[in-house]
Amino acid sequence: MIRTGTTRDAWRPQNAHDREAILLALQEVLSSPHFCNSKRYPALLQHIVGKTLAGESDQLKERTLGVEVFDRPPSYDTNADTVVRYTAGEVRKRLSLYYSELGRKPRIRISLPPGSYVPEFFHEHDEPEESGEYPGHFGQHVGGVGHFADLAHEVKEPGQTSLTALVSMSKDEVRLGPALGPARERTSRRRSLWLAAIMAIALLGALGWKYHAARASSAVDDFWAPALRDQRTVPICAGVVVFAQNNYSGVVTAGKDADYPFVSIQGASAIASLSALLDRSGVTTQLVSAATTSLPELREHPVILLGGYNNQWTMRLLQPLRFHFTHYPPEAIADQTQPARQWARDESLPYSSADDYAVLARFRDATTDSWVIVLAGVGRNGTEAAAQFATSPHYMQLLRDQVRDQVGSDFANRNIEAVLKVSVIEGKTGAPSILAVHVW
Repeated sequence: MIRTGTTRDAWRPQNAHDREAILLALQEVLSSPHFCNSKRYPALLQHIVGKTLAGESDQLKERTLGVEVFDRPPSYDTNADTVVRYTAGEVRKRLSLYYSELGRKPRIRISLPPGSYVPEFFHEHDEPEESGEYPGHFGQHVGGVGHFADLAHEVKEPGQTSLTALVSMSKDEVRLGPALGPARERTSRRRSLWLAAIMAIALLGALGWKYHAARASSAVDDFWAPALRDQRTVPICAGVVVFAQNNYSGVVTAGKDADYPFVSIQGASAIASLSALLDRSGVTTQLVSAATTSLPELREHPVILLGGYNNQWTMRLLQPLRFHFTHYPPEAIADQTQPARQWARDESLPYSSADDYAVLARFRDATTDSWVIVLAGVGRNGTEAAAQFATSPHYMQLLRDQVRDQVGSDFANRNIEAVLKVSVIEGKTGAPSILAVHVW
């Protein structure tokens, strides 16, 4: 039997028509959601493809790209400023995601090999593949059975061994075709048809289960998916403090020169909850201090910002958003659309008895051009509550329901902000509740 298969060969464009085809394929990639919402990644990909098609791939070096694409000075330090390396890694990852989600095999595929800034092009084409054909009268039925066998082999879920065994039995039966009489021939034909039908039903059931399992991701998984996708390490950038007895909370934000900054028990609890969640997802956490973290370091990966007034990056990156922290004093969460509305701890009560408030946010930040997750309270109890909320299937389902009420089902890819309230009794953090949600 001759069966058509698809192979992928490295391909070098030979003429203007080939180059035009690559540029058309490039435009399809750049218009996808993986690239169209960014400036940096399309700029690098378009530049390196253009240079390669122009025969100037020898110029695709890190420093040259930093100067030509990202406007760095010719003498910039490539070890301190890793913009080219980081962006190339993101481009490589986004190309892989684009093609894996495309749903079809593209005629032209653009790839960026690891450790290189020179793209490669691949051309998909069909060529015949020889496959064995069972001899005998029943060859016409073997094609259908073999097709189901191939599909059954692809569904690598528990409980599929019996399908494979059935396929093997059907092949053995078919080989007996030439020696069968007319009556046994009809019986065998019916048996083959029934076998194919049974396998089809079993396969559809397995695929349905697999589809349902893929669709049944929890609200926690959906919330964290953009930040954890294809990441091995995600930093937790935590706010740190030093003692200040004259302050309402007893502490103030630590500066870069503080000798012994620390996190509170509530902050440590939040870090533990987040580390456990990310560890289950196969992601390693890296704990860093907000006081000593620079902007280039934030641009290396998606980042979790933990803490509000004790975290300079939370204060800066939330400032343009609807829900953000006011400048001290007073310490409060403000609503940009309703300036008169604020959420603040009641300073007439002891700090250990005043209800706290927090911002939980997930958004793609224009400054870092990456996903940022903020878990930040007005005080330390709010920060602990935000971390508990973000790692709880129950609370995250409540948030997903509210997001769906506003924008439909696209919870996993939207920018989200929520204001939370948390009761505080004798310094202990109570259950959080949602006060307001904004989605864009």
